[in-house]
Amino acid sequence: MASPATTDAGAGRIVALDVIRGVAVLGILAVNAEAFAGPMAALHDMLAWPFPHQGATAWSYWLVDVFFREKCVSLFSMLFGVSVFLVGGERADQARGRLLRRRLAVLLGFAMLHGFGLWWGDILSLYAMSGAILYGCRSWQPRNLLAVGLALYGGMAVLLVPATPDAAQAAEAAAAISQARASWSGAYRVNTASYTEMLRWYPFAIPATLGLMMVGLALFKSGLLAGRAAPRRCRMLLAGGAAALLVQAIWSWHEVILLRPLWRSAFIATVLAPLIALGYACGLILLVQSRAGPWLAPLSAAGRMAFTNYLAQSLIMTTVFYGGRGALMGQVDRPALWAIVIAIWVLQLVWSTQWLARFHYGPLEWAWRCLTMGHQVALRRRRVP
Repeated sequence: MASPATTDAGAGRIVALDVIRGVAVLGILAVNAEAFAGPMAALHDMLAWPFPHQGATAWSYWLVDVFFREKCVSLFSMLFGVSVFLVGGERADQARGRLLRRRLAVLLGFAMLHGFGLWWGDILSLYAMSGAILYGCRSWQPRNLLAVGLALYGGMAVLLVPATPDAAQAAEAAAAISQARASWSGAYRVNTASYTEMLRWYPFAIPATLGLMMVGLALFKSGLLAGRAAPRRCRMLLAGGAAALLVQAIWSWHEVILLRPLWRSAFIATVLAPLIALGYACGLILLVQSRAGPWLAPLSAAGRMAFTNYLAQSLIMTTVFYGGRGALMGQVDRPALWAIVIAIWVLQLVWSTQWLARFHYGPLEWAWRCLTMGHQVALRRRRVP
C-alpha cells in the first residue's frame, strides 16, 4: 500500500507522481527556452547561438546542460509509461484498453496541432506513437519491462552521434532567425520545416522514448514510483543520482566551459540522464513522505495540469519570440532567458493551484478527457456549504 503521504485518498491520485510531473514540466521549459528564443540549428550547436559563447552565456548553458537537459524529459517519459498503465490497466481489460487507444489517438491529434500550428519542439506526437507500442507491453512483468527498456535506451545511446559545430550551422541559424522574426508567416515557415525535420528522426527517437516508458512502468509496478518503496531504497538511488550528476557536471564543464570535450561526452550525458532523473524522483518522494510534503502542493498542482502547462509554455514563448507578435527571436541571450523562465514558473505554480481549487481538471486535461470518454465530464467542483 502507498503511504498516506504519497496518496490523495480524496482524488484517488498518487501525490508523489504529481509532484514529480510538476518538476518535470517546469524543468522542460528551462531546456526548451533556447529552442523558442533561437532556431533549431542553434539548439543542436551551442556555438551557433546568436551571442558569443563566453561568460554568463556559457555558464547559463552549462547550468541547463547539467541539471535539466535530458533529465526532465526522461522523468516525463517514465511517468508517461506509468500513465499508459493507469489508464489502460492490464491487457485483459478490453474496456480500459479501448479507452487507452482513444486517449492516445486524441493526444496525437493535439500533437499535430501543437507541432505544426504552434511550436516545432512538440514531444506529444512522440509520446502518442511510443505509447501505442507500449500498449501491447503494459502487462509485462517489471523485470522484463526493465530489461527491454534499458536495452532499447542503451542501444540508441550507443548510436548517438553528436552534431559537429561548423560555420554552416551558424549561418543557417542566422537565416532562420531573420525569417522567423520578419513576420507571422515567416515564423511558421521556419516552424513547419523544423517540425518536419523532427518527425524524420522519430525512427531513432521512438525506441529510446519507449525504453524510458518501459523503465518508468517497471519502477511503478515494483513500487518505487508508486510511493511504496522503503526510504532506504530511495536514499540509495538518490545517492546514485547525485554521483551521476557530479560526473555529468565534470564532463559538461570540459565541453561547455573549457571547450575541450572528454571521451564521448554526448554518450555519457545520455546514459547518465535517466539515473540522475531517478535521483530527482527519489528525492521528491522522500520530501513528499516527510514534513515538507504540504509545501509541495503547488508542484503537485502544476503536475496535475502538466498537459495544459506544457502547451501554455509554447503559447507564451512563441508569443514573445515569433514574428508577427513579440519577434524577439535571436535578441535575448541565455542569462536573460532565465528571467522569463522563472517568471513563467511562478505564474504556472500560482495559476495551477488557483485553478484546481475551483475545478477538477486543468482546461486541456478536461478537453482531453471529454474527447477520450466521448461525452462531457464535470469540470467545476461543487461548493460545499
